[in-house]
Amino acid sequence: MHRLLPLALAALTALPAQAQSWIDDVVRIEVLDGGLDANGTHHAGIKLTLEDGWKTYWRAPGDAGIPPEFSWRGSRNVAATQIYWPTPKVFDQNGMRSVGYEHELVLPIDVTPTQDGTRVRLKGKVELGVCKDVCIPSTLSFDHILDPDAKQHPAILAARTDRPYSASEAGVSSATCVISPTRDGMKIEAHIRMPHAGGDEFTVTETGNPQIWVSETAVNRQGDTLIATSELVHASARSFALDRSKLRFTVLGDKRAVDIRGCSGE
Repeated sequence: MHRLLPLALAALTALPAQAQSWIDDVVRIEVLDGGLDANGTHHAGIKLTLEDGWKTYWRAPGDAGIPPEFSWRGSRNVAATQIYWPTPKVFDQNGMRSVGYEHELVLPIDVTPTQDGTRVRLKGKVELGVCKDVCIPSTLSFDHILDPDAKQHPAILAARTDRPYSASEAGVSSATCVISPTRDGMKIEAHIRMPHAGGDEFTVTETGNPQIWVSETAVNRQGDTLIATSELVHASARSFALDRSKLRFTVLGDKRAVDIRGCSGE
């Protein structure tokens, strides 16, 4: 199964360089100002506007996509950034499922300045894939002086609200994992006791390590327990350790999305 990952990446990177020349007609980027909070943190946002029929990807996009990667090189007076991901959608793409967004995406970003009272320059780029009938890799640049006097931005506030429920909010009573070796890596079977999220519960498993590839998660139900099974393979095909506390399971259903952090051993 893990052979799908290099195939998906190859499909993106094999596109001709001239595709970038019309990418501005497909996706546009804008930095939104949301002002300062009482702690001196800027509430900014990266807004991506996509043409009809095009989509881009979530932080864990599935086999058919690549996650956005941000670089803040060139920024000034920036000590730290924190991105908040709104709830994504599940798409069927050429027989494979991907996870992402269509039409418009606002990513709220908390920007912590190095020095209070000094202007903050948010500069950098985001590398992302956008797909319709074909997939195109793109690099979008941004450069913006954040306005400390800006009011709260409604689009940033809406994106912050449009997030998965936490485990406690969704009534998750327990999350346990059984981890076993496979020929290529590991298999993880998570048993999550939680109310049904509605419809087909698509689940994404993340390890917290970008070097570990995770297969599409198989999901089934046994009463009030959701069972999510994934295979894990290291990018270098070597053995690896797994930190249970960094495992993350996102359940996407018709009624709600749920974010579960960590799991215990049985």
